Amino acid sequence: MKSSRSILFFMIPVIAVGFLFSSCTKKEATKVIVYEGPLREAEDVLMHYTENDRVKAILKAKKIFEFQNGDQEFPNGIYLEFFDKTGKLTSVLRANTAFYFKSESKWRGRGKVEVKNIEKQQQLNSEELFWFPGTRKISTDKFVTITDKHDILYGTGIDALEDMSNYTIKNPTGSIEVKENQ
Repeated sequence: MKSSRSILFFMIPVIAVGFLFSSCTKKEATKVIVYEGPLREAEDVLMHYTENDRVKAILKAKKIFEFQNGDQEFPNGIYLEFFDKTGKLTSVLRANTAFYFKSESKWRGRGKVEVKNIEKQQQLNSEELFWFPGTRKISTDKFVTITDKHDILYGTGIDALEDMSNYTIKNPTGSIEVKENQ
């Protein structure tokens, strides 16, 4: 009986260790978690966009998030100034939020979006606006209001040059002052 007891005392630890090792050999599937948040964050940003050593635009933003794919988000708004070839300020754009789509090379402003043509004293307002720096154009399919010294135009959708020097309202309404030759 003594030998069966010693075998039993010897076997219990061996069986316990065997169970421990057998439970450790099972591989658990690991799920890869992909981080989709911003890689970089900057505050109180001032950026100058130049072409041929001339400033074309100045960007101001309180906060920028930059993502893996090069996209940028401006959650606290954006302010842009545009300049002509001589360096003269031609127009400004502001929006409550903005997003830059790198793969499409386009910007989207949302919220209270305003574009002002300084020389014409003209202003465009919309809730959403896209800017295409490569073609220097802006557009939207949303409701727009254009005001100047004498007129207020309304419409749904617009295609325009970034400085509002030339534009087409897609579905216009409103009143226009017509000057007669005297």
